[in-house]
Amino acid sequence: MSTEDRLNATAKNIEGKAQEMIGEITGDPKDKEEGKEKQTEAKVQHSIENAKDEVKKAID
Repeated sequence: MSTEDRLNATAKNIEGKAQEMIGEITGDPKDKEEGKEKQTEAKVQHSIENAKDEVKKAID
Protein backbone atom coordinates (compact mmCIF):
# COMPACT_ATOMS: atom_id res chain seq x y z
CA MET A 1 0.00 0.00 0.00
CA SER A 2 1.46 3.31 -0.92
CA THR A 3 1.97 5.77 1.87
CA GLU A 4 -0.21 8.34 0.14
CA ASP A 5 -3.13 5.91 -0.22
CA ARG A 6 -2.80 4.84 3.41
CA LEU A 7 -2.78 8.47 4.57
CA ASN A 8 -5.83 9.30 2.44
CA ALA A 9 -7.79 6.37 3.85
CA THR A 10 -6.76 7.21 7.40
CA ALA A 11 -7.69 10.86 6.92
CA LYS A 12 -11.11 9.87 5.56
CA ASN A 13 -11.64 7.57 8.55
CA ILE A 14 -10.74 10.34 11.01
CA GLU A 15 -12.97 12.79 9.16
CA GLY A 16 -15.82 10.31 9.28
CA LYS A 17 -15.40 9.68 13.01
CA ALA A 18 -15.38 13.43 13.70
CA GLN A 19 -18.47 13.98 11.57
CA GLU A 20 -20.27 11.11 13.27
CA MET A 21 -19.39 12.54 16.69
CA ILE A 22 -20.61 16.00 15.69
CA GLY A 23 -23.84 14.43 14.50
CA GLU A 24 -24.27 12.72 17.86
CA ILE A 25 -23.57 15.93 19.77
CA THR A 26 -25.88 18.09 17.66
CA GLY A 27 -28.51 15.40 17.20
CA ASP A 28 -28.18 15.59 13.41
CA PRO A 29 -28.79 12.11 12.00
CA LYS A 30 -27.60 13.17 8.53
CA ASP A 31 -24.14 14.13 9.81
CA LYS A 32 -23.98 10.95 11.87
CA GLU A 33 -24.84 8.77 8.84
CA GLU A 34 -22.45 10.60 6.51
CA GLY A 35 -19.69 10.10 9.05
CA LYS A 36 -20.36 6.37 9.16
CA GLU A 37 -20.34 6.24 5.35
CA LYS A 38 -16.93 7.92 5.22
CA GLN A 39 -15.58 5.40 7.72
CA THR A 40 -16.91 2.55 5.57
CA GLU A 41 -15.31 4.05 2.46
CA ALA A 42 -12.00 4.24 4.32
CA LYS A 43 -12.26 0.58 5.37
CA VAL A 44 -12.94 -0.45 1.77
CA GLN A 45 -10.00 1.61 0.56
CA HIS A 46 -7.72 -0.04 3.14
CA SER A 47 -8.97 -3.49 2.08
CA ILE A 48 -8.30 -2.79 -1.58
CA GLU A 49 -4.81 -1.53 -0.87
CA ASN A 50 -4.09 -4.53 1.38
CA ALA A 51 -5.19 -6.85 -1.44
CA LYS A 52 -2.85 -5.02 -3.82
CA ASP A 53 -0.01 -5.52 -1.35
CA GLU A 54 -0.74 -9.25 -1.15
CA VAL A 55 -0.75 -9.60 -4.93
CA LYS A 56 2.52 -7.67 -5.16
CA LYS A 57 4.10 -9.94 -2.51
CA ALA A 58 2.95 -13.03 -4.39
CA ILE A 59 4.45 -11.75 -7.63
CA ASP A 60 7.75 -10.74 -6.04
